[in-house]
Amino acid sequence: MRRISLFLLSFLVIAFSATVSADTVVEEIIARVNNAIITRSEFLHSRDQLKQELAEQDPANADKLYAEKQRDVLRDLIDQQLLLAKGQDLGITADTDVIKRLDQMRKQLNLDSMEDLQKAAEAQGVSFEDFKQNIRTQIITQQVIGKEVGSRLNFAKDEEQKFYDEHKSEMERPERVRLGEILVATDQNANDQQLAAAQAKAEDLLAQIRKGASFEDVAKKSSNGPSAEQGGDLGYFKRGVLSKELEDKTFAMKPGEVSDVIRTRQGFVILKVSEHQDAGIPPFSEVESRIQEAIYMQKLQPALRDYLKKLREEAYIDIRPGYVDTGASPNETKPIETTAKDTTAKKLRKKKKLGIL
Repeated sequence: MRRISLFLLSFLVIAFSATVSADTVVEEIIARVNNAIITRSEFLHSRDQLKQELAEQDPANADKLYAEKQRDVLRDLIDQQLLLAKGQDLGITADTDVIKRLDQMRKQLNLDSMEDLQKAAEAQGVSFEDFKQNIRTQIITQQVIGKEVGSRLNFAKDEEQKFYDEHKSEMERPERVRLGEILVATDQNANDQQLAAAQAKAEDLLAQIRKGASFEDVAKKSSNGPSAEQGGDLGYFKRGVLSKELEDKTFAMKPGEVSDVIRTRQGFVILKVSEHQDAGIPPFSEVESRIQEAIYMQKLQPALRDYLKKLREEAYIDIRPGYVDTGASPNETKPIETTAKDTTAKKLRKKKKLGIL
């Protein structure tokens, strides 16, 4: 997990402003999207955030990637406003989902309450309301994309088989096991009596499992390990990662088998092998869901761009000279400024598609 400052930073909305007089501070508007605005500070912040993310993901090619992707920063901000407007039309509020997401973050950060999460955010100089609004924005845009684009994507079985055949080499994997853990932790300075008590507790938990108790339920209730909330699931391990003692034990076990109590530096552990995968290319049936997800993502991007172009054609979008929307549709109508009978009142309206003013 990243340090909390970086974890929170990815959700920030930082308010910048441009000074227009000695005592007046306003945002410089660079685009209007329906009833929403995009400010220069939002644009600059998004561009800086992109640069930071690329530097973390691919330091060697960060500058080259930034030069390519920064051209789409305004496009992405406009996309976001269009999706939020559509979400409002569809009645998507995401209130319940925001609470669930916040609670997930609270658990991931090992915080006791939502108030602690708020304090953690504010300790980083973040407005908790802005923090929540960013999460709401993410959830609404994701739900609109799923409902309006993703749900309409279809692909045939032969597409899945073709993808499998063309990407077999990428799916090759080493032999590995998927492990679950129940840990009864001990202190490094524990005395013999404390060690004996911990071992007895671990033996009792193992006895419960041997009598039919669910390994996952016992892990959630009694494990001291960080994976307890996930039922003890530790994920996959290939050969050479575990200590030789644990590797020899677990790679010799069959799926579903549970080990005896094992003494480790952290305490006493019980391990379960939930999967044991042989080296090589997995069969189609085993990776079918992954293939479906990969094809879905391949089809989603172009379909989403088509959908967003359509939204642009139905929207009011006005962009300040000097800025470019790389996602603009050639069929967009352009806003123009007209003068009403009252010369002091000006309205913005859209040019008719036939070109008649």
